[in-house]
Formats: sequence, C-alpha cells, structure tokens
Amino acid sequence: MVSRRTFLWANGVVLAAGGLGITLPGPAAATTRTAAPLLPNFGRPTRLDVADVSALHGNDQLLLTTLQGIVNRRQPRLYFNYDSAGYDLRWLSSTGAAVTRHDRPLDLVARYKNEVRGAIVHDPAVPDSVNVATTLAGLENAVAATAEQAGQYGFRVITDLRGRFKADDVLGTYRWQLDNLFPRCTHALLTGLPPTRTARVDGVQWREIARESERVRDASNRAVRTFDLSQELSGQDGVYLRFQDSLGDDGWGASVGSVKVKADGKEIVSFIPGTAAETPYLFDGLNSSIGGDANRFSDGGGYFIYRFTAPAGTQQFLVEVDLWNQYLVTAATTAPTRVEPFPYFRDYAAAMRAMVFWLPPSGETGTLLDEILSKVKPTTPYAGWFSNDVAGEWGGVDRASQHAVEVVPADYYMNATVHAGVPAKVSNRVRPRPAATLRNRVYLTLTFGEGDNIQYCQRRMRELWDEPKRGGVPVNWTVSPLLADIGPALLAYYQRTATANDLLISGPSGAGYTYPGSWPAKDLDAYTELSGRFLRGTGMDLVYAYNYRNPENTGWVAFDERIVGSYRKNTPLRGIIQSWESGDLLTRPAGIPLIGNFSPQGKAQEYRDTLLKHIEGWDGKSPLFIAGAINAWNWTPSDVAELGALLTDPFEIVRGDTFFKLLNDDFTQRLASNASTT
Repeated sequence: MVSRRTFLWANGVVLAAGGLGITLPGPAAATTRTAAPLLPNFGRPTRLDVADVSALHGNDQLLLTTLQGIVNRRQPRLYFNYDSAGYDLRWLSSTGAAVTRHDRPLDLVARYKNEVRGAIVHDPAVPDSVNVATTLAGLENAVAATAEQAGQYGFRVITDLRGRFKADDVLGTYRWQLDNLFPRCTHALLTGLPPTRTARVDGVQWREIARESERVRDASNRAVRTFDLSQELSGQDGVYLRFQDSLGDDGWGASVGSVKVKADGKEIVSFIPGTAAETPYLFDGLNSSIGGDANRFSDGGGYFIYRFTAPAGTQQFLVEVDLWNQYLVTAATTAPTRVEPFPYFRDYAAAMRAMVFWLPPSGETGTLLDEILSKVKPTTPYAGWFSNDVAGEWGGVDRASQHAVEVVPADYYMNATVHAGVPAKVSNRVRPRPAATLRNRVYLTLTFGEGDNIQYCQRRMRELWDEPKRGGVPVNWTVSPLLADIGPALLAYYQRTATANDLLISGPSGAGYTYPGSWPAKDLDAYTELSGRFLRGTGMDLVYAYNYRNPENTGWVAFDERIVGSYRKNTPLRGIIQSWESGDLLTRPAGIPLIGNFSPQGKAQEYRDTLLKHIEGWDGKSPLFIAGAINAWNWTPSDVAELGALLTDPFEIVRGDTFFKLLNDDFTQRLASNASTT
C-alpha cells in the first residue's frame, strides 16, 4: 500500500515544499502515518491583514483571493470576510494571530504587489477562462485579473487568455488545460469550482404571479398554468420570470416540466427543461437542478429565472407552464442578477498549484472528468463541488468514487490558507458514553446532516451551534474529520464547546465524501485506512454514510459485508447510519450495526406525526430503533427542542453512541434468544 508520504513525494509536493511554504515533517518522520497531511497547510498565521470584501464585485474578489493564495503560500498574512453575515469574522479570533484591519481592501493589492510576478488576464467572454487563469496564477505566482485591473494596478501581463478559447467550447478549454498545465500542477489535489456566480442586483421590483400555499410534495397539483405577463411588456430588457419554493423549509419547491410562450396568440417559444431549446431562455439556472421527469426544480432558498422577449408591438404576452409542487412565481422587467467570477476557495487552489476545472459529470464533459480523475493516485482529494447540484452530486461523487477519489465539498470554504495552519489542539479522545439500559422503548437518535461539507462546518453549522437552545436534546452533528488538516481550530471549537447532549460524528462517508460501493475493490481498503487515521485522530467512532443508487435510480444500495468488513478492519467504527430515507434498513454486516436513516418532512409537529405513523405496527414488546435525519439547512436547535418536547412516551431520544450500544445489545440478545430456541 502506498503511504500518504510516499504519495506526496511521488507527486512533487514534498520536493516543492520550500517554494510552496507547505509545512511538512522532516525525513525522520517519513514512516509515520501522520507524517504528511492529506490537505497541507502553509504555516502558522501570526499576523493578519484583515478586510471585508463582501461588497466588492466578483472581479475584485477574484483578484484578492488569488493574491491571498500566492501571499499566504509563503506565510499566511491575508484574511477576508466574504459575506454580510460575518461568518469569517466569527473564526478570526481562533487563528491566534495579531490583526490589522483595513477599511479599503483593494489597498492591499499595492501592499503585496511585489510578492507576485504579474497577472493572468481572463476573458470576460469565456467564463471557464476564470478557472484556467486561477490554475496559471498558482503556477506563475500571479493573480487572476481583468485587463483593466492589470492596467489599474500596474501588473505585468504574464498570460492574456482573451481570444484563446471559445465560450461554447468547454471541452476544448479544459482539454488544453489538461494537456498543457496539468503536468506542472500538483497531483495531490484536484479542484472543481464554478467559474462564475450570480449576484443580485438591488432595487428590482417583482410582481407575484402565482403561489401554492399548501404543502404539496407528490405532484398532485401538476397542471399547465397560463400566466399573463402583458403588463411586463413595458420593460426595455425583456420579461424575467422567476420560480421559487413557496415553503422553503422542506425541500419540495417549484418544478417545471415544460414552457410555451405566446405573443398575441402566436407561439414563439417552446422547450423542455434540460434541453438545448431551453438554453437561450434560461437567464439564471445556477440555483436549480434537472430532475428525473425532465423537469427543472429548485428548493429552499434557491430559484431559477427565465428571460423572454416579445416582438415589437405585442399586446398580449402569455406563458404556459407545466408546474407543480410548492411554487412561487414572480415577474420583473429589469435584470435581477449579474454574472461575475466565482472567487471562493481559490486561495487554497492557487497556493497548492492545483488544476481548477468545472466539468458536469455526464456526457462528453463527464468523459473528460473521468480522464482527469484517472490521472491521480487513490485517495487523492477532489475539493470543490459539481454542477447541477443534486444530479451533479450523485453523478460527480459516483465518478470520483469509481476512480478511488474522495470528494471534499469546499467551494464556499473561505480563507483555507489561513485556517489550515492554525495550530489548534484537536482531541483524539472518544467521548464517554452515557449509561443506558435496554428497555422496550422507541429509541430515536437525531442527526444533523451536511457535515461532509467543510464550508457548512465553517458557516451554517457555526450559526446553528451558537443558538442558545442547542444542548437541550441529544443530537448527533456530522462534521468532516478532514477539518483536522484544513480547519483544526474549527473542529477544536466544536469539540471544546459541545454540551453533554452534542456528539460529533463523521460526515459521509469518512475521510471525505464518497460512495464506498463504487470504489474499485483493490482500492477500498486505502479509503477505509485513510478514514481510520482521521477518525482515530479526531475521536470519532460513528459515521453517517452514503452509497451509490441502483441503476434504475429507485433507491440507495445498502452496504454489504465486503464494505463494512473493510471499515471494521481499518477503522474504529462502532456503528453506521446510512442514507436511506424510509428507515427500513437494519443489518449487522461484519458485526457492525448499520441502520438506514428515516427522513420525515416538515418541522417539529409534522415530524412527530410522521414518527407516530411510522411506529403504528410496533407492539411495544421489544425495543424499536429509528435514526432520524435532521435537515441542517431548514432546521435549528430550536426546532429540535420543540420536537423533543412533543415526543413523549414511548420515545426516548439518545445520542448516537448510546443508540448503537443499545442496538448492539439488542442484536446480541436476539441472537442468544434464537440460539436457545433452536
């Protein structure tokens, strides 16, 4: 088996450590399993120049973030706050560094200009050139900038990408990068980042067109609805039609199956979502996905927007939409968003000299993604995310798993070059388990998901964690054990401030998000060995897990003896909660209890009612075990506290470690009982 240290040597990271500023141990530690981090750091931050960049245009944020990557590669000195919620400022004190605040963030360009060689100019007409520019910035010790920025700040232009690629030739752009740049990049990290984002334009007036006020999750309200947008014809920029989730707390937002547009009775537009015919009219689809019914949908706080223009002189403008579930439809006459570079996580990518790309995991782009994934060694992390959200997640993680690559959702992880180097003490101590005696109860353990997302651990989880009602009810919190490398102060904070009712468990499915069943058989042990290393180092012995879905996409495939046997051999796991949703999975492969999660919809009252229905057939003569899923984007500790107050006898809510101890005891008693009767 190739050790991580051997792997990093083979890929040039150790050889380049002096130039990268990566903290690596000396040769004497070469044989130890903890010698080389999976996600390296760039030294301890001792003094930080801090600025709020939340109000800046994406071009300016891109310039500053790539500057941050080059500067922090030598020694972490730049730290930015990226949003008005101030998540990054919450973590600032945990760095232990002396702080100098700057009211004008762009002044830092001049301050650190002499530490970069120049600028890589990206092409505004070719979005994917932002990713190529980021890759080149890391390789050339440069910043990614527009031509105007390069001139304004006096940067020498090292490479000008304008005119180099075609906007509609994504394959050609990334093929060139793979052939020409990848040989120079680190092979210890792959990075998938969207080249652009959408930013809201202030002052846009929306008119409500239609709203579903009932909770509809089964498409029972599906119908073709006609919307009259004639009064929006007064706008000079076309008509913008936005679809959202009218009830954003349970994941069943607006779903569109087809669209037709008629001007004075004549059909001028007709398309099915996800087809080429939709493309000219999809103004903003980054916050939506394509579903299994050839439908476009968006849940929670997401949305998607179509733009239509009417022929001159049109009097009546109608849009017919095949629409269902919990929809909110609004219309506007001015562009509600603008497209600009996506700046996040590029400091770490540039500092690592990683190749940055964005390839949807299907079709021809999926084939190129396969080729890239095949060029790295097993257990190489792919940090970032995938396009098309839900479908992209399933397809992207599955492809990565097939190539023995684990995913680190990191596209919104900020200041990684600083956080990775904070010398916080992460505890490897397994928490003492509360005493419990097996009784004929309904044992429920509740788990907040999303912990594989290190950006969730940095942002949304901190918001939930700081809520005063946390700790009133036993809860499991999934976190990424990889924070021990790339955010030790974050993980140490959660460990240190956990109440007796808070239990940190590993997010799916160990050391990085993956589907173990999709891994090549010869490489699965490499992943579970890596997971074992991180689990032991962080004191976690429970894991929330995913596996691939069956080819008919009718459900998840359960872990089998081979998969769980690999975990048992190489990790300290005492139990596994597998994503299952219906809650009807309960096995003990390789001697480790495995239970499928149960995912009721809605908030506390509806959740309670669904649980009661779920246990209707239980006779009370033996224990019953339910692993309840909590939606981390829609629920808070206050919601959990409300649920806890509603769940009286026969329910007993317990921490995950207690849950699996009791579950294992129940397995043992049943086996003994069966043996005695035979």
